[in-house]
Formats: sequence, C-alpha cells, structure tokens
Amino acid sequence: MKIAFLTAEFPHPKMNAFGGIGTSISNLSKGLVESGHAVTVLVYGQNKDDFFEENGVSFYLIKNVKVKGISKWLTQNKIKRLVNKLYNEKKIDILEASDWDGITSGIQPKCPVVVKLHGSDTYFCHLENRPVKIRNRYHESKALQFADGLVSVSRYTAEITKELFALQRDITVIPNCIDLTIFDVDDNCINEQPNTILYFGTLVRKKGSLELPFIFNEVYQQNNQAKLILVGRDAKDIISGNSSVWEMMQPLFNKDALQNVTYVGSVTYDSIKEHINSAAVCVFPTFAEALPVSWIEAMAMNKAIVASDIGWATEIIDEGVNGYLVNPKKHKEYADKISTLLNDYSLRKELGAAARKKAIQKFSIEVVAAQSVDYYRKIIK
Repeated sequence: MKIAFLTAEFPHPKMNAFGGIGTSISNLSKGLVESGHAVTVLVYGQNKDDFFEENGVSFYLIKNVKVKGISKWLTQNKIKRLVNKLYNEKKIDILEASDWDGITSGIQPKCPVVVKLHGSDTYFCHLENRPVKIRNRYHESKALQFADGLVSVSRYTAEITKELFALQRDITVIPNCIDLTIFDVDDNCINEQPNTILYFGTLVRKKGSLELPFIFNEVYQQNNQAKLILVGRDAKDIISGNSSVWEMMQPLFNKDALQNVTYVGSVTYDSIKEHINSAAVCVFPTFAEALPVSWIEAMAMNKAIVASDIGWATEIIDEGVNGYLVNPKKHKEYADKISTLLNDYSLRKELGAAARKKAIQKFSIEVVAAQSVDYYRKIIK
C-alpha cells in the first residue's frame, strides 16, 4: 500500500519547528515502511518547495502561497494539484491529514482522504474554555465532513469532537505510537539521579506549566533535596499575552524552591532520551491533550509518572498500576504522589516496569502500523 501524510510539521532538520503531531507521523511512517508499505510525507508551510528521499520515505516540502486574503485557498489548491499528480502516477493510494486548522477543507483530491483527530483548534479552545476563531471552526468542520474516513488518537478526543461539530459519523480510534528501539534502556545504562523530577514539553498554560511551581513548592517543603528539571521551548501565553511562560512561572516558585529548578530550554529530539533516563519521576500536569506522545515515551523508558487525570489520561495510564493520575489544580495531592515515588525506589521500579509493558502492548509502531493499514484498506475499498 502507498500511504501519504499531509502535515504542517515533521521532525527533520530540513523542516521548520515540530510538535507531537509531527512526531506521531514520523513514528507511524517508520512502522509502515518496516512492514513493507510505501510512505510519502507532504509538509506544507515550509521555506521552499523541495523533494528528497530518506529512510524509505519520500518527502515533498511545500511553500505556502502568500496572497492577502486568499493564501489558504491558493495553498490548498497547490497541495491538491500535487496530491492528484502523485495519485495519477500511482505513487499514493490514500492521504491522511490532521484535523488541525482543517487543511483539507478545500482539498478533495482523486484519492481517499482520512482525517486524523490529533485535536483541532476548536477542540483545544473548548478544553481551555476560550473562544475559537470562526474561520478555524469553519475549515475544521468542513474538513471533517468531506473526509472519507475519520480516525482519532483517543476515544476522548473522538467523543468531544463529535459533540463540538455535531458529527453523526463513526470515528475509529487508533492511538499514537512510539519507536521502542529509541526509547529503550539497558538495565546497565540506567543513570537515574535521585530526587530528580522531569517535565518535558512546551512551557505553555494548557500543559499545566503554571501549576508546576505550586506543585513543586509542596514537594520541596517535604523534601528539600528534590530537583525539578524543565525541558522544552518557551512559549507566549495565549491568555495574558506575555511573551514568556517561563518568566511567568519563576515568581510562582518559593524563593528556596526556585534554587532547585533548572530550565534547560529546547533540546534535540535525540537528547530527550538522556533527560528521561536520568529522571526519577516524570510529571505531566496538562489540561489539554489528545493523546500525548511524551507520556508514552516516558513509560517506554520504565519511568514512574504522575500525570493529569483529565479525559484521555485513562486511555494511557491505569491509576496505581503503571502511574498516578491527579488533577493538576490539586497541588498538595499532586505533590504527595511525587514525594511518594521519590521516597520509594521499589515502587518506582514496579510502576515503571508496568508502564513499559503497556507501551509495548498498545503503543509500539508495529501494533499501531498494523491497525492503521487495516483501516486504510477498508477506506480504499
């Protein structure tokens, strides 16, 4: 089978910044190639038009057409022409695109189109209780209506999306996946640093960054040896307009607790593994996700996790079995779970081992690639 992905992001040095969607497409692409399928990735919003092949994947970089008022329409038509060309040349059989910004709202190519719900702008605005732009909601709604098939990375995201757009269609759930050969640790190479708490991801309100100082203050009161490591790019706060969430976070820490906080900043994807490896506990106090790849990466590396208890969380973590789930607003309760894990090596190992087992069974690229291929075949038929 010949599968194409349409995306605005992908983790590659030739392309612009990427996030969870790009990572999930990269992982799935590898799984599909390893199982004998052809993969093409079309990445729009790039600095120039380009083509190259790497690791069995064909990449088409697409520069957006910029004309005031009609840029999106012109870019969509440019993408449509390329997709139809590749389909006519028998280089692709099916196209998958994300629901974010409804890029396929104006693209109805000759091949079947699957829209995967990673979380639309409408979805995230709903979770964050803020208004969505009318234009964004229109394009996202239209893209969902036109799609030949709908897939969601979590049941929670599927259900919320159906409500928000009044969809009467079935949505198949196929989770995000990770490459377990990358996120794996030999027992002889574990370099865990005692009392080290790791958060990795963008510093942004929706991921609970502004709750972390209050949570860590509570942890520090119980254990003044505790250290908090923050890894990820800084971001502008969408509500206050402040240009730096990290600047907003610092005054929220108690003076002494702040001395034990290290902000590393943005790092390469490859080096994330080193930070996870050295952590005793990983924390994800997020309020808005679809199915976060970062949680699964930490699970795959045998890490004990304290995460948010909202929506999608129970589709990843089983409370008390392979991690803990707590509402990020409950700072003392959240901190108590972290402290429990910091103080109990055996418990950390027990939860971490169960977490890796879950990652292997449900989120490996082999498992998810097979599920995806079965679904694509049904849509093509």
